[in-house]
Amino acid sequence: MRVEKATKIGFCFGVKRAIEMLEKVCQKHDRVEALGAIVHNQQVLQRLADIGVKTVGSLDDTKGDIVAITTHGVSPQLESEMRNRYREIINTTCPFVHRAQRAAGRLSRAGFFVTIYGDVDHPEVKGILGWANGKGIATLDENFITCQEPIPRRLGILSQTTQIPACFTEFARRLVDPILIKDSEIRIIDTICHDIRERQQATLELARRVDVMLVVGSHTSANTNHLASLCSSATRTYLIESADEIQTEWFQDSYRVGITGGASTGEQTIDEVLMKLKTEKTN
Repeated sequence: MRVEKATKIGFCFGVKRAIEMLEKVCQKHDRVEALGAIVHNQQVLQRLADIGVKTVGSLDDTKGDIVAITTHGVSPQLESEMRNRYREIINTTCPFVHRAQRAAGRLSRAGFFVTIYGDVDHPEVKGILGWANGKGIATLDENFITCQEPIPRRLGILSQTTQIPACFTEFARRLVDPILIKDSEIRIIDTICHDIRERQQATLELARRVDVMLVVGSHTSANTNHLASLCSSATRTYLIESADEIQTEWFQDSYRVGITGGASTGEQTIDEVLMKLKTEKTN
């Protein structure tokens, strides 16, 4: 059995930055509370918990006066409330997410109805919508827009940063014909993360030349699930959070195995999967 890793793997820039920021803060303070999961990865959350970062579900659950905003970001209204309420705010919002937030704000101020191609329940999307100042929606179905009465005359389209570029392009394309009518205007902004784009491309290239793909990351991580979706279009694919989930029968009659990881999956977790595969290979 031959095992090959994707060329783009390990923590993305935004996750690395967030971890480094919180490690520095925890050197000075015993306790930092994060409003939600800093990233969607249990191993990373445990690592942060071990140095003093506690995850809370709401502002009312906080006990201290140092609170972190997650990599997924928040609405400007919530950030303002936090700054009025706490002594110190650690803003770990991914720069690519903040770019999407600013884009939503610009579109809204220019009079566009903001449409975000993304999961409405994801914290990143909720935060970006807040920057649209009540003038937007999030959806994965273009019909949700075209069925509105009236259809917005000025429409701004952007994406959740972890979506698949080809799917976002198709979503935008399907909106053009029904909306581009007299006196209408459409503005499309590419807000997909560059790191995610490169990771997806490298993963798909690997998936096309192996018998089985292992996608390592959280089952609740948007970017990890999109990687698994891409891989499954090319080969047999399994999404796992750790080496413990690997099953021997997956590799029967499989000679080439590929490994990739989500943007919040660390090298240590990948190495543990590689070690488990080495054990399977020698048995």
